[in-house]
Amino acid sequence: MIIFLLLIIVVLLGIIIFQVKAKKKHNATIQYMHRKLQAIINEQTHEKILVTTTNQEIRQLLIAMNALLDHNQKVLATHQKMESSMKKMLANISHDLKTPLTVVLGYIEMLQLKNSISEEERQRLLTGVHSKTMEVLKIIHTFFDLAKLEAGDTDYPMTKINISEICRKNILSFYDMVTSMGLEIEIVIPEISLYALGNEEALDRALNNLLSNAIAYGADGNVIGLSVRSDDTNIYIDVWDRGKGIDEYHIDNVFERMYTLEDSRNKSFQGSGLGLTITKRLVEIMDGSIQLSSIPYEKTIFTISLKRMMY
Repeated sequence: MIIFLLLIIVVLLGIIIFQVKAKKKHNATIQYMHRKLQAIINEQTHEKILVTTTNQEIRQLLIAMNALLDHNQKVLATHQKMESSMKKMLANISHDLKTPLTVVLGYIEMLQLKNSISEEERQRLLTGVHSKTMEVLKIIHTFFDLAKLEAGDTDYPMTKINISEICRKNILSFYDMVTSMGLEIEIVIPEISLYALGNEEALDRALNNLLSNAIAYGADGNVIGLSVRSDDTNIYIDVWDRGKGIDEYHIDNVFERMYTLEDSRNKSFQGSGLGLTITKRLVEIMDGSIQLSSIPYEKTIFTISLKRMMY
């Protein structure tokens, strides 16, 4: 009997010792996790909390904490990218506004300082003031257009739209400009009407931006084109040129805010750097996508893809 009681006591002591050790290990693991988490937050590193444990509750907690850390790191990276982009955008907008405003001030000073000025000269200066003022307004309107798009403060209801008709209308609106510049124009649009889910105003603006971009940057290729093609599920609109093209290094950046292509294409052309960003947002509003491919002096193609409607 005494031996049996001793065995029970030994077993109980073993259990107590095991529980004490397990609790110490558990507490040490929790303390380590706490210290590691504090270090990751304070130092803003991209580390994860790695602990080998058989405790199911701690494992579940680790999985949740690492998922939260991963989400937080992605949010921080996005925030930093947006902050950098906004700083660059504001700097570029300030530069773009400064140039025409400086010219306007110069014209005004000439009007003020010249005692005797011919009516012809006065009209020339006033025309210059008007032109540069309109340039400033265009930059401001473009900036606010993007701000409204990104804030979701726009109304582009989705309906059934005739892609063939919209594309013909847009390319024809540029026909006189293109031919006056001595450029060839190639149009490949099916005679049958192709319909997609979208918004006509949004698509008009997107095509206007892409065609303007092709003329501005691809004129040295002497030809621009627009083609429409389709498959069972999508309609594709290609706007292309045979200009200098876009280096592979720049392709991933062309849709970013304030990214202008003067480094990779036509250096004599300075855009606002918002046109392609706005175009991408407009296409995304229509649940579509836009892609870019470029082979210098062969073909640079912007492709809009929209969901086809068969009924």
